[in-house]
Amino acid sequence: MTHNPDLARPRVSFEFFPPRNAEMEEALWRSIKRLEPLNPDFVSVTYGAGGSTRDRTHATVKRIVDETSLTPAAHLTCVGASRGEVDDVIRQYWDAGVRHIVGLRGDMPDPATPYRPEPDGYQSTAELVAAIRRIGDFEVTVSAYPEKHPDSASFATDLDILRRKIDAGATRAITQFAFDTDCHVRFVEAVRRAGLDIPVIPGIMPTTNFRGIARMAARCGASMPSWLADYYEGLEDEPETRKLIAASVAAEQVRCLREQGFDRFHFYTLNQADLTFAICQLLGIKPEQAAQAAA
Repeated sequence: MTHNPDLARPRVSFEFFPPRNAEMEEALWRSIKRLEPLNPDFVSVTYGAGGSTRDRTHATVKRIVDETSLTPAAHLTCVGASRGEVDDVIRQYWDAGVRHIVGLRGDMPDPATPYRPEPDGYQSTAELVAAIRRIGDFEVTVSAYPEKHPDSASFATDLDILRRKIDAGATRAITQFAFDTDCHVRFVEAVRRAGLDIPVIPGIMPTTNFRGIARMAARCGASMPSWLADYYEGLEDEPETRKLIAASVAAEQVRCLREQGFDRFHFYTLNQADLTFAICQLLGIKPEQAAQAAA
C-alpha cells in the first residue's frame, strides 16, 4: 500500500500490564519511558483475571501520575468484588489524580468457568460505568467486539450491551483485536446504524508470540487468518524474525484502517516498547521533541 501524505498523524494510546515481580517492574518502566516521548492520548494499565492484580495496577497507575507526563487510564473490573470494594477503588483512583477509567466486566480466575457476578457486586459493565460516573467526573472507556463476544448470544446482543454502557456514561470504546480490517469497518458501520456515536478505537495486537496470541484469540472469539499463520510457520525458534514480521503486520493493518477513515489506535504493547515504538515510527509517529526539531 502506498503512503498517503494527506492523512494526518494518527492518535494513539498504549496499554501495559502491571508487573508480577521486581524484574518485570523494571522492564515495564523501561517500556513506559521509551514510549512516553510519542505523546499518546493516554496509557492504560490492565487488571488480571478476577481482579488479581488490583493492588499492582493501582500502584503502577499512581506512579505514572507522579513520575511521568502521561495521562493514565486505570482498568477496573467488577468480577470477584462487592460494590463497596469496587467503589473504594474508584475513590482511590480519584484521590491519586486519575480521571480516566477503563471499565470492564472482567474474566473469572479460571478461564473455563462461565462468568458469574458476585451477589453483592455490580451485575454488568453498564452498572459499573454508572457507578464510576456517579462517584467522579471520569472519562470512561469500555470494550467492544468486532467479531462478537464469545458469551453473547448474537451480534445484536453485543450492540445492545454497548448501547447500555454508553447510556450509563461511557465516552469511548476500544475494540478487541481483530486481524481482518473488514471486521473493524463492518463493526463501526453497524454501531453507527444503531445510532451510537462515541469514538470506536481499533485495538492493535502485536503477534510476536503467535502461539500465545492464537490461544488468546480462541478464548475471546477473535479469528486468526490463515495468511497470518503462514507468516509464522517454522519461526518458533526465531524471535527476532517474529518481531520484524509483527511490526510489519501491525503497521500495515493500521495503514489499511486509516485508508478506511480510522484515525485513533490503541496498541496492546505487551510491555514490549521497542516493537510498539517501531510500529509508530513506520506510521510517522515520532518522539515529540524530534518532531518539533524537524519542523
